[in-house]
Amino acid sequence: MRILFDKNVPYPLRQYLEKHEVRTAAEQGWDRLVNGELLRAAEEAGFAVMVTSDQSLEYQQNLKGRKLALVVLSTNHIRILEQNPGKLVSAIEAVQTGSYEFVRYELPPRPKC
Repeated sequence: MRILFDKNVPYPLRQYLEKHEVRTAAEQGWDRLVNGELLRAAEEAGFAVMVTSDQSLEYQQNLKGRKLALVVLSTNHIRILEQNPGKLVSAIEAVQTGSYEFVRYELPPRPKC
């Protein structure tokens, strides 16, 4: 499966998706594209899934009729994501064409002052 990482996704996560072809927006020359432009470019290039941590993307873009599945991470903090990379892998393997999957990661509590 062809997977695109948006510019806000930590690229080291690709190591957990070895059986897929993972490219980054920067590698594609799309690091300046935003939202609808990026979704359109990814679809035209044959990507099946785009991973992002832009949680507002679902509300900014109409996802109906899209060929691309969208996986949205609740955080882009690499240390938190690497504690349970299986959540990302499971979400990617479960999405269907044109679907939206939100992957929630628990953030550690903030220290009290």
